[in-house]
Amino acid sequence: MSTQTTSGERIVVVGSGMAATRLVEELVARDAGHAITVLGDEPHAPYNRILLSAVLEGTHGVDALTLRDPEWYADHGVDLRLGTRVLGVDRGRREVMLVDGTCLPYDRLVLATGSIPSLPPIRGLVRLDGRLHERVHAFRSLDDCQRLMAAIEAPQARRAVVVGGGLLGLQVARALSIRGLDTEIVEGGEHVLRSQVGHPAGAVLQRELARLGTTVYTGARAVRLEDGRYLGLRLDNGYTLDADLVVLTAGGRPSTALARGAGLTVNRGIAVDDHLASVDDARIHAIGDCAEHAGRTTGFVPPAWEQAGLLAAHLCGDPVAYHGSRSVARLRATGLDVAVLGDPERTPGEVVEVSNPIAGSHRKLVVRDGVIVAGTFVGDLSRIGLITQYYDRGSVLAPTEPGSLLMGDRKPPPTALPDEAEICACAGVSAGAIRACASLADARERTRATTGCGGCEPVVRSLLDTRPSVLTSTP
Repeated sequence: MSTQTTSGERIVVVGSGMAATRLVEELVARDAGHAITVLGDEPHAPYNRILLSAVLEGTHGVDALTLRDPEWYADHGVDLRLGTRVLGVDRGRREVMLVDGTCLPYDRLVLATGSIPSLPPIRGLVRLDGRLHERVHAFRSLDDCQRLMAAIEAPQARRAVVVGGGLLGLQVARALSIRGLDTEIVEGGEHVLRSQVGHPAGAVLQRELARLGTTVYTGARAVRLEDGRYLGLRLDNGYTLDADLVVLTAGGRPSTALARGAGLTVNRGIAVDDHLASVDDARIHAIGDCAEHAGRTTGFVPPAWEQAGLLAAHLCGDPVAYHGSRSVARLRATGLDVAVLGDPERTPGEVVEVSNPIAGSHRKLVVRDGVIVAGTFVGDLSRIGLITQYYDRGSVLAPTEPGSLLMGDRKPPPTALPDEAEICACAGVSAGAIRACASLADARERTRATTGCGGCEPVVRSLLDTRPSVLTSTP
């Protein structure tokens, strides 16, 4: 049973990522008098991790990643401590212990520790001193991104191999290719994006990658790193790929060490109830990638932000409960358009599917009792806003509607979108909310649209540019 929340509690948030930032924003907006402390282990101001590949690609600057600068926290009375590592949690004393010996008391503790990358079992990957080979790069943090950017600017950097064909792997591979490197992808599964899409969609993506100059090796695993003038990445099929640098994007797991050390129940993630509180301790909560609710972890921004908003409401005394999220995953990479609703490969239902490999498009809806319960879209995302709206609302469709939705190739102009149409899936922002804003900066500040995956930015800009209030009319 959840402990009743009260105003003026001491709330300590471990983590300064996207879920933690959203939680603090919501708490500040509610102005319930809480004393909030945020502990981030990175030295950087909270930033948008989803856009790291855009920085690598060169379409965004590092400054564009910042979610909230330290001055914002100070102005709102939030104690932000960057470069701070947490050693452990004393549940009996309700204290968080830092590595420098400081102990911080809490009334509520929120674990927003995210996920950590898993190193693939490749011999030669790690030096004897425990560090990665100097030409091997992880890609998880801003520091990782900056190190990789420095490496690809070296004159000898011409060939790269990306290990992992998931969402992050494709984004990194496209970025490296755009930056001028000959790039190859190694994926152990039968096709790319195997955790999100089926074989037909994966085949379309692989064909599109080849058209863009990136070779994909599927059904092959890297087993050994051979050092020489070139790095040699040996695969289990006998081939060796030469490279100047290798980027690891395969695998990750919820960061749960603190929770385990505190004696909390951890399965894949930190087990939480409908108030996002630990099943063992109602004063400790978990949100985002590290949380596991009803046996499921998320790994995407929209569910993390939904959890943050609901937890903020709960901590301010509102009678709310979390019942799981409908996930929407977007691939952000120039030349590749992918959106995935829910779990289309494992969700039962009737399948409506349209594929055109020559045009580089694949569209699939899973429908149950007339309701869209999952979907895959590769290539043409012209109807994704409308389809996502139906998916989120659980709208019952007529028998011919699923097919009509998949066959549409033209996107209606932004002015035709009704005010209730969802524009930003990450933050749950409607077209009406965007039209009520004065500028793009105002929309970002008031609604947080475009600050998640960034995929909604073109539509947001169009809505702002075509508002009736700024159009010139003839009397």
